[in-house]
Amino acid sequence: MIAGDGIGPEVVREALKVLEAVESVFHPGIVVEQLPYGADHYLATGVTLPPAEMQRLGRDVDAILVGAIGDPRVPGNEHARDILLGMRFQLDLYVNERPARLFADRLTPLKGKTVRDLDLVVFRENTEGLYVSVGGAFKVGTPDEITIAEELNTRKGVERIVRHAFAWAREHGRTRVTMADKANAIAAHALWRRVFDEVGSEYADITRDTRYIDAMAMDLVRTPEAFQVIVTGNLFGDIISDLASILVGGLGLAPSANRHPGRVAMYEPVHGSAPPLAGKDVANPMAAILSLAMMLDGVGEADAALAVERAVRAAIDATVGTSDVGGTLGTRAVGDWIAERVRKG
Repeated sequence: MIAGDGIGPEVVREALKVLEAVESVFHPGIVVEQLPYGADHYLATGVTLPPAEMQRLGRDVDAILVGAIGDPRVPGNEHARDILLGMRFQLDLYVNERPARLFADRLTPLKGKTVRDLDLVVFRENTEGLYVSVGGAFKVGTPDEITIAEELNTRKGVERIVRHAFAWAREHGRTRVTMADKANAIAAHALWRRVFDEVGSEYADITRDTRYIDAMAMDLVRTPEAFQVIVTGNLFGDIISDLASILVGGLGLAPSANRHPGRVAMYEPVHGSAPPLAGKDVANPMAAILSLAMMLDGVGEADAALAVERAVRAAIDATVGTSDVGGTLGTRAVGDWIAERVRKG
């Protein structure tokens, strides 16, 4: 477990509290190791995440739970890139799974939409695209400054995330997969279209369609019920999943998983470290707790995962939560309530 920066330690503390409740009921025998990596550790030692430690995480652990990484004291958030992007790239966690499910009608800003209309998953390619940082800068600080960023897409990378989305849809009873790109303006995205059609043809039981990313953003707000599974590239997935989270109540309810099937996975709330909120007992821990639920499911503890998700849903139904979801409680009290609910069943 890497608590990280800002509100990260606070929300992870509540997730671990819920894990203790899970242990008391389901006895999964999960051993938690807390690692120090984050801004404080980096500022004190100059070390982000050592290569040997990265190798150990990939070899010796089953799952990694992260709170949030990012601190304005670190120029350019260098430590965040090394830790988060480092794990994604070096552990080859090519699947970024970001579910967006509406737990209560009152949480969506969309008029007339209900829990029946908002239940989707975004699968974001996690190791390619613009985030590989291919490019650079020239004549920095002058009127002639030039910056270049290149987008990397490989057949292997596109195919494996598309195939994962279709396989997940079939396994979970979903009937439609939508791919978002910008093939009308970015020639390289023709690869995505071609691979999507090729792989999709193997899944005759699943309807497939494509949207340009700008139209996708519009349609997701206008007709969210049209989407069940969305697969897209790194940048577009980052953006569209944030939009989806707002439609179901905000980033405080947005969990995520970074996976490579058959290997270690990393779980984290989608939200950032929010330094202005740190230490005030106001951060919503539900995204971290729902990330814990995804982790439990990922390590084969499906019943425990379901119990945690039901406890979060019960909290929302009872208007138990922080202010962003209409509640009046603080971070600790929300964690206490959900943990107790898990114990009571």
